[in-house]
Amino acid sequence: MTDRIGFFVKKPGLMTLIQDAGRFGKHGIGLTCGGPLDTLAFYWANRLLGNHNNATLLEISFGGLTLTVNATSQIALTGATAPLSINGKAVSMWRSHNVKPGDEIAVGFASEGCRSYLAVAGGFAIEPSFGSSATVVRENIGGLNGGKLEVGDFLPCVNHPHSQNHLLPELYRPHYGRHVQLRVVLGYQQSAFSRVQLAHFFSGEYQTTDRSDRMGYRLSGPEIKPSIDGILSEGICHGAIQVPADGQPIVLLNDRQTIGGYPKLGSVMQLDTGKLAQLTPGGTVTFEEVSIEDAHRINLLARQQLAAIQLTPVDSE
Repeated sequence: MTDRIGFFVKKPGLMTLIQDAGRFGKHGIGLTCGGPLDTLAFYWANRLLGNHNNATLLEISFGGLTLTVNATSQIALTGATAPLSINGKAVSMWRSHNVKPGDEIAVGFASEGCRSYLAVAGGFAIEPSFGSSATVVRENIGGLNGGKLEVGDFLPCVNHPHSQNHLLPELYRPHYGRHVQLRVVLGYQQSAFSRVQLAHFFSGEYQTTDRSDRMGYRLSGPEIKPSIDGILSEGICHGAIQVPADGQPIVLLNDRQTIGGYPKLGSVMQLDTGKLAQLTPGGTVTFEEVSIEDAHRINLLARQQLAAIQLTPVDSE
């Protein structure tokens, strides 16, 4: 141990990234957003600790992370179901826990879903790059060195006196299955897809493939053929559904390229992209069309419901 306050990485897991809410307003210089794939789990990890909504935490893909603590603080783990232990003792997800210098935190491998979020009270104190600590590996930007965590990395934070612990009631916790239905707002390029092609898309079932990552999820299922082969490259929004030459849709996510030239059928609502990002290869996906007016109403209602949820005070474990 040293006199540095924070967490040492003993085992980094398969793919653990430092993330805040994302890097916005930088598309003009070619930088994408980054940020958490599952924004709901990210939100709850920070809220359980009283952090602000942009506090920096760890996105743990698939699991296998072990940290050694050199701080007096609190932690919380949300997202994909994974074993969590402090000093070898199993403790619960979706609640806050006290930690102290010398403690060891271990996150095992996920059994349901694949992205977990580990937050610390006050957030990790990571120097921002272009206004954000979010790690985008393909751009080599954010985090500690632009990449995933490695053995021996140090995650600084501040000491945070132990305060009341809280948990999120199980009623409000998301459940990660093997199937998701994604709501889609059609885009202006919908005219490039015939009514028959749209019917194939919305009535079909797709599987997630092993060619999926933080840039986007490549799906396998009914082939969709637009009437055009390509378009002039243009900006791409979060959740955009690109249809390349093979007719297999790609739902673009946080680390997507900033511009692209494949026809786009529409966009998946951000409320739903987190569900997609929790699927492992072989999961199934169906799509449902919603109007842009309904999408606005759904988003407003979701924000109101989220703000109304009350955390439950609990004793420390």
